[in-house]
Amino acid sequence: MRRVFRTRTFTRWMAKAGLTDEALCEAVAEMGQGLVDADLGGHVVKKRVALPGQGKRGGARTIVATKLAERWFFLYGFGKNERANIDQDELKVFREMAKELLGFDDRQLATALMAGEIVEVCHGNDEA
Repeated sequence: MRRVFRTRTFTRWMAKAGLTDEALCEAVAEMGQGLVDADLGGHVVKKRVALPGQGKRGGARTIVATKLAERWFFLYGFGKNERANIDQDELKVFREMAKELLGFDDRQLATALMAGEIVEVCHGNDEA
């Protein structure tokens, strides 16, 4: 069963960028089929996501924690026009976040959801 989440930081950026939950669920469906833009190691991947009216090419880049299986966590996002990529220090932090989030059991996940640290985007076997 596929569950997709976004962090509080990602949620703030997403609202400013105009990105939708539907676009995130579509991105997860694509990643589930192996369409990942870059495997950054440590269960961290980079995925391009289309912004409204811009498409993927000029759209957003997202950093996602996943084992390409049940749980997907959108950690960070940036526009192509904002920056070229993330640096090594940021990647180290994202890998640590991925290790922590992907290690959560159901109780820890529920606690993080109730505290507002993460938000569930889509849940189930549906791609979107």
